[in-house]
Amino acid sequence: MINDFRYSGNIFLWDTETSSLLKSWEVCELPVRSCKFIARRSQFICASDDMRLRLYNYNTMEKVKDMEAHADYIRFVEIHPTLPYILSSSDDMSIKLWNWEQNWDCTSSFEGHAHYVMMCKFNPKDTNTFASASLDRTIKVWGLGAQQPHFSLEGHDRGVNCLDYYPGGDKPYLISGADDKTVKIWDYQTKACIQTLDGHSNNVCSVLFHPQLPVLVSASEDGTVRIWHAMTYRAETTLNYGLERAWSISAAKESNGLAIGYDEGTILIKLGHDAPVASLDTHTGKVVWAHNNDIQSASLKGVTSDLADGEKLDLLIKDMGSCEIFPQTVQHNCNGRFLVVCGDGEYIIYTSQALRNKAFGQALDFAWSAVGTGDFAIRESLARIKIFKNFKEHRTIKAPISSSEGLFGGACVALKGPDCVVFFDWNEGAFLCKIDVAPKVVYWNETQELLLLVCDEQAFILKYDKDKVDAAIAEDSVSPELGVPGAFEPEHEITDCVTKGQWIGDCFIFSNIAGRLNYFVGGNTMTLCHLDQQSTGPLFMLGFLPKEDRVYLMDRSRNVFSYRALLAVLQYQTAVVRHDFEAANTILPAIPESEHSSVARFLEAQGYKDVALQVSKDPDHKFDLALDLGKLDEATKLLDAAPEQDRDTTESTTKWKRLGDLALANCDLDLAERCASNAKDLAGLLLLHTAAGNRAGISALAANAVLQGKFNVAFISFFILGDVEKCFELLLDTNRIPEAALLSRTYLPSQISRAVRLWREDLRQVSDRAAAALADPVEYPNLFPDLDWALKVEEVFKCNRNKVVPATEYLTAKDDLDLDLVSLMKQTHTDNSLGEKSPIRAKFGSTQKHDTDSSVNQVLSCEATDTKTIDHDVHATPPLKCSVDDEANAILQNDFGNDDDDDDW
Repeated sequence: MINDFRYSGNIFLWDTETSSLLKSWEVCELPVRSCKFIARRSQFICASDDMRLRLYNYNTMEKVKDMEAHADYIRFVEIHPTLPYILSSSDDMSIKLWNWEQNWDCTSSFEGHAHYVMMCKFNPKDTNTFASASLDRTIKVWGLGAQQPHFSLEGHDRGVNCLDYYPGGDKPYLISGADDKTVKIWDYQTKACIQTLDGHSNNVCSVLFHPQLPVLVSASEDGTVRIWHAMTYRAETTLNYGLERAWSISAAKESNGLAIGYDEGTILIKLGHDAPVASLDTHTGKVVWAHNNDIQSASLKGVTSDLADGEKLDLLIKDMGSCEIFPQTVQHNCNGRFLVVCGDGEYIIYTSQALRNKAFGQALDFAWSAVGTGDFAIRESLARIKIFKNFKEHRTIKAPISSSEGLFGGACVALKGPDCVVFFDWNEGAFLCKIDVAPKVVYWNETQELLLLVCDEQAFILKYDKDKVDAAIAEDSVSPELGVPGAFEPEHEITDCVTKGQWIGDCFIFSNIAGRLNYFVGGNTMTLCHLDQQSTGPLFMLGFLPKEDRVYLMDRSRNVFSYRALLAVLQYQTAVVRHDFEAANTILPAIPESEHSSVARFLEAQGYKDVALQVSKDPDHKFDLALDLGKLDEATKLLDAAPEQDRDTTESTTKWKRLGDLALANCDLDLAERCASNAKDLAGLLLLHTAAGNRAGISALAANAVLQGKFNVAFISFFILGDVEKCFELLLDTNRIPEAALLSRTYLPSQISRAVRLWREDLRQVSDRAAAALADPVEYPNLFPDLDWALKVEEVFKCNRNKVVPATEYLTAKDDLDLDLVSLMKQTHTDNSLGEKSPIRAKFGSTQKHDTDSSVNQVLSCEATDTKTIDHDVHATPPLKCSVDDEANAILQNDFGNDDDDDDW
């Protein structure tokens, strides 16, 4: 977080990760000149021109303390690193010491300056002393137990505005900036000025030693921020963001962040990179890193056996010594015997065990060979490379590109250009190939057959044909323009942003910018785990130790973390990619069963689904594989073996539906019906039962649908069964009274009056007029012509609805679906009255039996002995003189065939 204070009297709290404003305080109407965090108390203290100190809790935003501190403007406040002390300096030419454990009493006052005291700083190496800068052109060093200064440093021509102590333990240095536009570095032990830095064109307002990098930073009222080398005092760069005067600078202790305060705002920049300077020797399990100029090491062997993934390792750290140059990179050679430290355009090769100097020199870049112990290459200039064999210069290569930007080692020497990378042979320095990508780093596998070119947003895997290169060099057939055609062939592409990685056989394990630990094998990228970076910040991969089955990572504070990655799994997948199934089967027993499911998913991605089905221990994955392979019996066994508590879940239902669809596609109707039943797929059961003509199944389905509230399925099932009474009652039960009335008008005329009465009662709640407009056949028989005939047809239907028509009779029975039974019955009655041949007899001709005609005549000549009495008169219908059963039998026998053919219904 950054605390940003303004001359407006306001204080703003910013989140540096998201660049968002978190909180703000209106302190006073006068300028706030200084503000400091007291992190151990979750507070900050600020000083303003109203001569008061104010203390706030930055979590609750509560003002904790407000006190008058000086008799003039307060310029600066400083927090003691360990004790409950605060220093404040003021234009009243005094410095005061405050103790917050004594109710913020002023325990000491330091006077001795002859002008405004602009700044004061505690000495990090001796926290009982502090230094102050004043416009009287002096820097004074004080002790907390004395009222007078120990000594003064004089040398500036004008007032001193700022100062800072060197944070390291090796140099007793102090830096100051003044109105004479200079920056001075002092040795406070000898009291001598050892360097003066010129370059600013106005007053210098703020200076600091960077806590992580070997640089000095100064800010000036000329609007620039200058960065100087801390060793050579050379001006490295000048920053100007056009935000008017630069007043203050502050560096983060655990990162390379630098905050700069201007007239027009505050900015945050990053100097260099945050990645720790470290190297892991995969042969010995020893990790080496640089902390400023100090080289430290620790062994990772045996320290991760009981730790969970993502836990910090408790390492025994060993100080190996100090390096003469500031390390920017540290790298072991191919067998771990030597270690190179690069920085400031120089390199030093040390023995990795005792840090003894083996070789050194100047170079823009350094790269180890993949084979020789003392073989390496350096980029001496933009156009020249030198190759060393056993630490002795072997060959010089002139770059075939106009400008080079980097150098990579491995099986070949790789020189990076602005838009390409060029490969050379180690022994002869022969040009091998030019590839039109500009990688950030190149990784070779152990067999020197594969290499990975890591670019900004993707990475390319190439196959290296060493035999072809060796043959071309031996035959002296290397083309100066083309190199060795076919030396490198593209294999795969990783569409991910690789930050750091390592080859393990043919498998490449890497961390990406999204905070995931992935590995790539056989054209597929799989996630090993998600890195927990919330509490640690970014994690940077060190490497993989096969004997520990662990991937190691380091944060910016040089803490080491580990995550599990089984070597046996990686070796198995490598064998599968190489189609070495004999080796894969040998490795498989060494893989724990807990990892079999991940191995099975890899096999599935490679197309070996049958093997994946045998290997997998995940029931869900095995079920998916069984479906993909069409193994219905295997899939059914998996579902049957599911625990009882999981059988009614949504996931189980979905699985049964998927299996049912596959069974139906394979014409296994029995299994499809079972799956639909277990999945409670009533619509699927309806389809199956109707297609199979399963009357009992549809009947059971109708009852089940009612119980489950699936009334649409229940209605269709009742309707298919011809049970129109239940369809009618179902509509009434579900308050679908208008639909019930329409159904009765068409299929159940005996219930018309009841439906109309219920409809009227329901409709009266909305409109009496609309309810009165509904016609009841009892009250308005003239509006319902042929109702008596329809009632007789209903009785005929009820008597014969259980008779089914075989599918073999479809061609002859399908036309009967279009018959108008009311008109047919009336026509038969008329024809018999006139003595004409019945249309029914005309239709079936001589194929009808004699008793068919006699039955019709019997129906038409009998007296009215209906078994059902109609409670209303229909004048349009003549009185009938036969029973309903007799007439129904007569119609059926004459219209739908003889007694042998009555199954047509």
